[in-house]
Amino acid sequence: MLRTALRTLRARWVTFVGSFVALSTGVALIAVMGLVLASSADAPDRGPERFAAAPVVVKGMDTLRVSTPNGVRTRALAQPRTVPEKLVARLRTLGTVVEDRSFPVRVRGGGRGGDGPGDLVGHPWSTAAFAPYELVAGRAPKAADEVAVSGDWARSGTRIRTYDGTVRVVGVVKAGGAEQHAGAAPDPSPAFENAVFHTDARAAELSPRSVQLVVAGADAAAVREAVRETAPASDGVQVLTGDARRYADADPDRDREAITAMNALFGTAGGVTGFVSVFVVASTFAFAVARRRREFGLLRTAGATPGQLRRMVVSEALLIGVLASAAGCVLGSYGAPRLAAWAVDEHLAPRWFTLGDHTWPYWTAFWTGLLVALSGALAASWRAGRTGPVEALREAAVDTGTMTWGRRLCGGGLLLTAVVLPVLALVADPGDLLHRKTYISRPMLLITAVALLAPVLVRPLARLIAWAPARLPGATGMLVRENAVAGVRRTAAVAAPVLVMVALTGSLSGAVATLHEAKAAEVRARTTADFVVTAPRGAGFDEGTLRRLRGVPGTEVSVTSSSAVYVLEDGVALIGSEARAVEPGPLTRTARLPLVAGDARDLDDDSIIVNEEWERHTVGQRVDVWLGDGTRKSLRIAAVMPTGTGDNGVYVTPRNAPKAYADRVDVHLTSADAHAHAGAHAGADAGAVTAAPAELRDAVRESGGKVFTAGQWVRARYPESDRTTRTGFVLVLGIALLYTGISLVNTVVMAASGRVRDLAVLRLAGATRWQVLRMVGAEALTVVVVGGVLGLLVAGFNLLGMWSALRLLSVRTSVEMPWAALGATAGACAVLAVVSSVMAAALVMRRRAVE
Repeated sequence: MLRTALRTLRARWVTFVGSFVALSTGVALIAVMGLVLASSADAPDRGPERFAAAPVVVKGMDTLRVSTPNGVRTRALAQPRTVPEKLVARLRTLGTVVEDRSFPVRVRGGGRGGDGPGDLVGHPWSTAAFAPYELVAGRAPKAADEVAVSGDWARSGTRIRTYDGTVRVVGVVKAGGAEQHAGAAPDPSPAFENAVFHTDARAAELSPRSVQLVVAGADAAAVREAVRETAPASDGVQVLTGDARRYADADPDRDREAITAMNALFGTAGGVTGFVSVFVVASTFAFAVARRRREFGLLRTAGATPGQLRRMVVSEALLIGVLASAAGCVLGSYGAPRLAAWAVDEHLAPRWFTLGDHTWPYWTAFWTGLLVALSGALAASWRAGRTGPVEALREAAVDTGTMTWGRRLCGGGLLLTAVVLPVLALVADPGDLLHRKTYISRPMLLITAVALLAPVLVRPLARLIAWAPARLPGATGMLVRENAVAGVRRTAAVAAPVLVMVALTGSLSGAVATLHEAKAAEVRARTTADFVVTAPRGAGFDEGTLRRLRGVPGTEVSVTSSSAVYVLEDGVALIGSEARAVEPGPLTRTARLPLVAGDARDLDDDSIIVNEEWERHTVGQRVDVWLGDGTRKSLRIAAVMPTGTGDNGVYVTPRNAPKAYADRVDVHLTSADAHAHAGAHAGADAGAVTAAPAELRDAVRESGGKVFTAGQWVRARYPESDRTTRTGFVLVLGIALLYTGISLVNTVVMAASGRVRDLAVLRLAGATRWQVLRMVGAEALTVVVVGGVLGLLVAGFNLLGMWSALRLLSVRTSVEMPWAALGATAGACAVLAVVSSVMAAALVMRRRAVE
């Protein structure tokens, strides 16, 4: 049988090349994703940056720690605490205390060709030595209007216009050699921030609160003893030395968070790619074996036993599987470094990220490819081996019996599961259908079910699609219909990649778009303000700006702040919720909260508005919470909102959001004159509003705030898509669709190579070469439409489940079907299928028909 298998490989090289390409490409994709995920799983932590040369850093409480029966639960505080004054006084007796401050420096026109970068951060000059920063030009700042800057974007003597006044650059600094530690991530670029150093006095004016300090010239043990004696454990003061000093840097876990996000992204991409790879490889091998029924019949007639046939097919699959899997691993070794470099360039991974020395992804990819190849070939050969010689020869003319009992059972079971699971989720937990893992994995289940049932579905669907063309003059339409219906296996095999491409594009893109629109709809529904005024990122409005906003005639303003509230649920889970600090009176006139119980006007300093996701959500109940600065407090539930998409959060009064700065002001126009001046009424869209009142813009001009209409603000908060989202979809869908496109071409070419007899009969019957090619192209287009319709049905079902979940969660929105993406995907499939089928048929017809 091995010798027969080798001879068969030589005789049917087109079929086996197609199987080789499908398998090697799939193995390569699995290896690439595995290598990237393995390298991100053991990525090292970043070392200290701003305080690499500091002996001891003392940091105020910035983490809430709650003891539970299952251990200590932690959450980062929204408003970290300062170091207690009593402790600061004690530390001054041990050494020199340098208070650290970090605050955004807002440059006029920053980031758009203005006076400087848009991400400048200010510090007191005394902290520069702890990075260490070294002066490379000029001198240290000595006056309130003098600064020293890092980087090469400014020189000594440059004047910078900021929203806190114009300053003059008197010095340029450069980060020195930061202290490295074992296991630290290599950082090829020491410019970890764009720093602006003010004098210590000016920095204290711009940022009065200091949450951490450096104790120079003191022993670390003495500092810890002082903290232990002076500050009780409940104050949460930390003493940072060695590698722990990185927690004093801004966003110390940004690399770890970036790695976590990258793991999620590449895990998603790996799951989708793995599914597509297994699906395509299994269907390709099954189709390759199924189209050899005439050959199996001849072998049975010549005396081959069913076992010999199965061994021959398994031997062929084993040989191709080993070679293709090895080639795929080699391709993966070349592709993985390029994918990692692309992720760094697109800011999906930290700039130091590189691939590690891992071998298990290669073994996983190799054995997965080999197992899938053997499974696909063995499943298809089992039925061929059980078929008698005469029956096999009779079957070869027209596809019959394409649905075995095993296939019906598996397909029906998967279809039932794909339908029942969303229904159960709608009954028990509708919010589960909004989770990323759910709306990514569920389509795969339904795609597999539809693909298994494809021989049953494609025949009536092909008749329906080709009904109108078959009524046209000439025989082309009729032949297209009959060929698609008679060759069910071929039609199903070619339609399968189209089904995958359209279903994945519609399901994933549509789910993200629908969820995005639902979040925007929630915000639109609860915003009744005419204008929304926002502070610059990372900053808040000062009292002067708020006073000017409140003084604008014909308006009523609602000043709100961002904070957080923490609650312990089930006695073991510490849950953090975003909170808005609002004044109850103005809130009811600028917002329409979607309440299911209670009244927003009942909100006071002793109460809270929660949502139904909370364990306790009954009006009048009291709930123990921790505020944004870690203060524990018992609050009464004044009102309850629906869960929605999860963005409803909670509402408290400003007194329960200590140290939170005002970052948003909702403005309601109270007079007819004000409405006429604005050119719109509450909730009007940006297209109907000519301009925001000049008074509002004047009030926030010095603070760098922005004035939006309600519609403009919603679109700014929920844009159509951002760069990261687009890049993520390029990764998740792009790779899968590219591979599926290759598989489509591959399957079409394999199918065409087996139609030599059919095309020759047409030529002998009098059809011209161009008539045959037109028929082949039309047939390929028909099959693409069949696959596209099936994929559209799968996507529609998945999006219908998400829409139903949103309705149950009290979110009124529409299903966002990505028609542009679906059209582009279907068009690409049509072009690939028609071009490849026509070219393959043209090559087949190079021989004379009589041959």
